[in-house]
Amino acid sequence: MSPHPILLAGGAGIVGRHAAQELRVARPQIPLLMGGRDIARAEEAASAVGHAEGVTIDLEDQDLGLDGRPVSAVAVLFTDTSVAGLRFAQARGIPYISISPGIVEFGPEVATFIHNPRAAPVVLGTEWLVGATSIPTLEFAKRFAQVDNITIGAVLDEQDAFGPAAEADLERQTRTMPAALARRDGAYVWRIGEDARGRFHAVDGTLMEASALSPNDLLGLATATGAPNVEFNLALGTSSTRRSGGQLSTEIIIELAGTDRAGGPLRTRHAVVHPGGQMPLTGLGVAMILERLLGLGGQPPTPPGLYFPHQLLGPRAYFARLDAIGGKIIELEVL
Repeated sequence: MSPHPILLAGGAGIVGRHAAQELRVARPQIPLLMGGRDIARAEEAASAVGHAEGVTIDLEDQDLGLDGRPVSAVAVLFTDTSVAGLRFAQARGIPYISISPGIVEFGPEVATFIHNPRAAPVVLGTEWLVGATSIPTLEFAKRFAQVDNITIGAVLDEQDAFGPAAEADLERQTRTMPAALARRDGAYVWRIGEDARGRFHAVDGTLMEASALSPNDLLGLATATGAPNVEFNLALGTSSTRRSGGQLSTEIIIELAGTDRAGGPLRTRHAVVHPGGQMPLTGLGVAMILERLLGLGGQPPTPPGLYFPHQLLGPRAYFARLDAIGGKIIELEVL
């Protein structure tokens, strides 16, 4: 195991702090670099998590301003339009994950990987809450002989915590991108105008008005299951728990339809819920992927390649960690 620290670029933000805390609980011996543009915030975040150091990140410097300091892996937790973090990781041959570029934006990362595919493992981490959607969905799909429809509905409580980077990402992916991707009858199509509006029922049965979104789950789930119809809708509003008088939560509603092993029709409906909102699940996914990339859980380090999060994290380990941080999976009535 490398003694060098993991660099969390954007570590002073909300996702970075959750990822660091999850790493600290699961891997207390791992040193961390909490990187950011504001050194005071980075140092404060490092002090809060312990066994960490705040550093200034300079995306215009090919060494990110680290002056040759050894690093074992890089997680970029904001939109790095210059792909500086990935180039830095490839130059050093160390693992890399990013969680912000949308489907229509990850071309620069893919091109950088293709140019030097043997340098290091690269994870395209922009799945909804970094594995919290794709890993459960693929586990539920094992009951099916054929999955025909995958419909994902995510509830983002309007009171949920947003850092500046997360807010900018959400704004960009829901309002400034011209269309959202979906798969229909085996073809990838763009949802625009009225077609980009959706509806789904929350955990408590409330009908939520939603908008189309296209996180990487769409591509990963369609490819892994062969489902000809896949779509994702995001509702921003009141979560089921807050509507009942409790604290906010994040909800992911996963609906599958197809045929069972006996050839009969089968439909399932589940929810992934966490009472702390979106950030604990995002931080969990980032932490677990970094552990897997570095081989910290007893498995060998991940070899060079281009990956989605669900290709690296097994359901048993993920569900155990989800439960440990207070998340749960609920089987819902099929509507």
